[in-house]
Amino acid sequence: MDASDFVLGGFASVGATFFTNPIEVIKTRIQLQGELAARGTYVEPYRGIVHAFATVAKNDGLSGLQKGLVPALYFQFIINSFRLSIYNMALNKGWMHKKNGEVSFGLGLFWGAAGGAIGSYFSSPFFMVKTQLQSQAAKQIAVGYQHAHTGMMDALSQIYNKRGIYGLWRGSMAAIPRAAIGSGAQIATFGKTKFMLKQYDIVTQPTLNSFCAGLIAGSLMSVAITPPDVISTRLYNQGWDERGRYNGWLDCCVKILKSEGIYGLYKGFWANYLRIAPHSTLVLLFFDELLLVRDKYLQDKSNRH
Repeated sequence: MDASDFVLGGFASVGATFFTNPIEVIKTRIQLQGELAARGTYVEPYRGIVHAFATVAKNDGLSGLQKGLVPALYFQFIINSFRLSIYNMALNKGWMHKKNGEVSFGLGLFWGAAGGAIGSYFSSPFFMVKTQLQSQAAKQIAVGYQHAHTGMMDALSQIYNKRGIYGLWRGSMAAIPRAAIGSGAQIATFGKTKFMLKQYDIVTQPTLNSFCAGLIAGSLMSVAITPPDVISTRLYNQGWDERGRYNGWLDCCVKILKSEGIYGLYKGFWANYLRIAPHSTLVLLFFDELLLVRDKYLQDKSNRH
């Protein structure tokens, strides 16, 4: 694995996160409202995306829309460093190609899932802290368990002091299928779509090719990732004193289906889509552009010598 691919993958995601974190806050709140309650039996402080934005801005201030930004940046840097560098390594070494040179969707799915699973495990503490900070809200619009954190370092310190290293990785097993499914769908679609757009002479300009492929990949990813994303949000945000609410990934899924129905697993879908589609597009576009800049620099350096 090229170390520069690792770093560039991280920086590509950091750039995108500044733009998409507000919709991530909205998505988290919508996923937590009405937790384990039948539809129509609870108050909805967030009635749709536009209303949620206005509600957060009114009650938490505009800064409330960037809650959890710092751990979100750490999370995105780590997970995308792994998954994008593993994807690029597999692509460059031909591990994602069939014998005829065509990019294989199945192999892309495998390498995308592998990179996502590895990255999600190592970035898990930051995903947990991000979720807990994003759920914090003024009393009148609070949903889900409210953790008393003043920031990322305070949250990490509190969790470690109470539960040790295990506490920092609580919920990580739920994050792995979330990332594997989402990353696999995204990476496989991105690589295949880029190849097909060039092969059929539909979009050949490199930047536009990456943009179009990233948008299509992000759209498919949002459909695949929403149910495991809801489960991860619920597991990461549950309080330490809420023993028995969720006993792992499968238990959480079953309880949501029993109390909220299939609708519960797709809470926040449109917010998730509006976050993932542009985020995916920007991350993959930034990554491809950074790779082009790096390769041009190395080529110019080689020519000078």
